[in-house]
Parts: sequence; C-alpha cells; structure tokens
Amino acid sequence: MRLLRKKNLLCLCLFCMLLFLCRGNPLLQALRENGENACAKVFSCMCVYAEEGEPEETVRAEVEEEVERVVPKGLYAYASCLLDAENDRVLFENHGNEVLPMASTTKIMTLIVLLEHASMDEVVTVSKNAAAQPDVQLNIRTGEQYRLGDLVYSLMLESHNDVAVALAEHVGGSVEGFCAMMNAKAAALGLKDTCFETPNGLDSENHHTTAIELSKIASYAIKNPDFIKITNTATYRFQELTTGRSFTVSNKNRFLYMMDGAIGIKTGFTGKAGYCFVGALKRGEHTLIATMLACGWPPNKSYKWSDTQKLMNYGLTYFNKEPVGSRAKLSVNGQQADEMLTDLTEYRNTIPVVGGISDEVHIAADAHSVEPLLLAAWEQPSVEIHYEDTLFAPVMAGDVVGSIVYRIDEKVYTTAMIRTTESVAEPDFWYCLQQVLMRWKCGDF
Repeated sequence: MRLLRKKNLLCLCLFCMLLFLCRGNPLLQALRENGENACAKVFSCMCVYAEEGEPEETVRAEVEEEVERVVPKGLYAYASCLLDAENDRVLFENHGNEVLPMASTTKIMTLIVLLEHASMDEVVTVSKNAAAQPDVQLNIRTGEQYRLGDLVYSLMLESHNDVAVALAEHVGGSVEGFCAMMNAKAAALGLKDTCFETPNGLDSENHHTTAIELSKIASYAIKNPDFIKITNTATYRFQELTTGRSFTVSNKNRFLYMMDGAIGIKTGFTGKAGYCFVGALKRGEHTLIATMLACGWPPNKSYKWSDTQKLMNYGLTYFNKEPVGSRAKLSVNGQQADEMLTDLTEYRNTIPVVGGISDEVHIAADAHSVEPLLLAAWEQPSVEIHYEDTLFAPVMAGDVVGSIVYRIDEKVYTTAMIRTTESVAEPDFWYCLQQVLMRWKCGDF
C-alpha cells in the first residue's frame, strides 16, 4: 500500500512539473500570486489524492443506484397473494402462508374435480342430505334429477351449497369420498397446507388453505377452458329433468365487470372465514391471480373488490416481462462470471476423473428452460452454477455432479441438475491386460 501511495505521489509530481512548463498555466499564476500558501495547498491536495485514491464523486458514480421496493398499501384482507399464473411465482404476499378457512372459494377445487372425473351429461339424483344443506341454496328437492353440466353453473355462479353436496355424492359416492378426491388433487399440485372437509366450503374444523396455495389452485383451474367458460357466464337457464321445474342463475362475481381482462373466479363468505375472493385477470403479457382471505366481515362486503383491484394494478404497473438473463448475475463455483449463462458447455463439459480408465467424464445439465418472467425493477435475478472440480472412479452415468440454480432476490425460482453422461470404471485386471497387449502390439515395449 505504501509503494502504491508513493507511486501515485510521484505521478502527480511529474504531472505538476509539466504544468509548470506550460505557458499561461493557471496553477503557475496562482503560485506566483500567493507564494508559499498556494504551494502548501497544492501539496496538501496531492497528499490527499495519494492517500485516498479517486475522488468520492467518481466512486459514487460507479455504484449502481438501487431501486426502491414498492408494496401495495391500504389492503383490508388479513391474508393476500398476487401470483403470476404462468409460472406460479408469488409477486406479493401478506400472511400468504398462514392457514385459514376459505369459505366458498373451496368450490374452485370442487369444479376442478368434477371436470376431471365426470361427464357433463351424467344425471345427478338429489339425496335427502343434499336437499337439507343450509343457505345459500338452489332449493333442489330429494329425488329430483338434474344434468350434471347444468348444476355446475349453479355451483359457481351463485355458490349453492345443496348443489355442491349433490354433485359430490354423485361423483365421489359420498361427501367424504369426494373430499378425498379433492385432497388427492391438492397433493398432486404440491400443496402442503390445504385440506378439504366439505365440497361447499361451509366452516369445518380441518377445512383450510393459505392465500398462496389457493392462488395456485386458481392458477391451475384457469388453464382449463371449460372452467373459464363456466365461471365467466353471466346467466344460465336449465330445468329439472323429470318435472321440468326451471331455474335461472346469475353470476355474483362483480370483478368480471370491474377491470378489462378480468376472467373470474370465485367469491366466498362464512362467519369464520369472513369475505374471501379469488380473482384472475389476463391482459397483454400479464396473467395474474389475486387472492384475499379474511377480507372483512359484514357490512364490509366491498373490501374484497377494492383489494383485488389494488393488487391487480400493482402487478400491471410494476411487473414487466423480460428474459431472466437480461440483468441476472452469474456465478460459477462461487466466482462471479462476466457473461450470462446460455449453455453449460460454455463453462465446462467435462470433469477430471482420478483413478479411472478415462481421465475425464462428460457432463450435461438436465433439460430446462427459463422463460421470460414478470420482474419488478427492484428484483435481482441470479444464476449459480456449481459442479465438482474432481471425481473419483468409479463414476456412473447419470450421477449428479452439480446444479444450476436460478434465484430472484435470493429466493430459488427453479433448479436444474448437472449429471454425468457416461460411466468411468476403475481399472481391473482385464483392463490392465488389454492395455499391455495393445502396447505390445503397437511396439511400445
């Protein structure tokens, strides 16, 4: 460090000597006018520069300005979540992992199971249990028969509890059997904190989900065009099959008419859950799910609508689609790299092997693709490549020897494993004999 300072000081001295030799030099003029005081000032500046290096302004200019994180304010919901429905990435959450009751938003999963396990032309016969369900009701009667494809509109547009039970008993054999199907679907979607005990969402001790997991259920649901068709219908008319008793159901989801691109999905309310809502919106490059749980109690029925619009506008305003590599930081085995990842083989396609019949083994990353994501200006993507520096024989094809980890603000987005593409065995007697014979044949002995 002292040598560096002396070098800097020497360079400045040489520079000043050149200035003195130039005619009309303002520094020379200042020295003539102010004498020793000016010389002291110049020498002082030179020493400061030599000690501290570059001026503070230059250093500050090289530091990238951080973008301040923006969060939606004034939400009424106790738990909320905004989800990118294209990849289920959480863009915002508040108490998003807290287990809570979800009222009639349950019927999102009810309809998913119906669409995947039943035909719309099946005939549903109403049981005494179904007819006895509490409000909200279609007021179906014991023994009546309905086309399943008609009842799903009653289920989703007006959230009728008696219809939910009639459908569950028909498809699952019983309410318990149908709830087992709902829970199996939740498990298949990777949900850990969701449990269904009813098909209609009435309060039950172990009937619950989280704002994040309910958003993921909705994200899955809107990928089914039949689900969208049903939940976006304004009104629907149908009849009971034996008596001809007619019904008209109307959609109670006001969000469909509040924002351009709104595509559903479901309201809910019980005394335990409060007002709940899951909304979906598709506009341009954005496909968003907004979920609110415990969003007020009577008379605050409108809170869920204002919260939904705030979350949707937050996503539309601050999140824009861009390639992850456009501003991602890359590190390879803990060392920062200058260029962005396009292919693992640009950095390494083999790893040395010790004690094997080959000195190296070829490697490749599992097939993966990271599409452009909705990113906010304050979010920092990163890509971390890790792989073993050396392997020891024997090595088997398919062995995991590293990984590629994609992160957004330190949160793992996705991971791809790096594996060997071939095997490398240890040398045995027959291998050694074969090598000796080959060398003898080639005249190496």
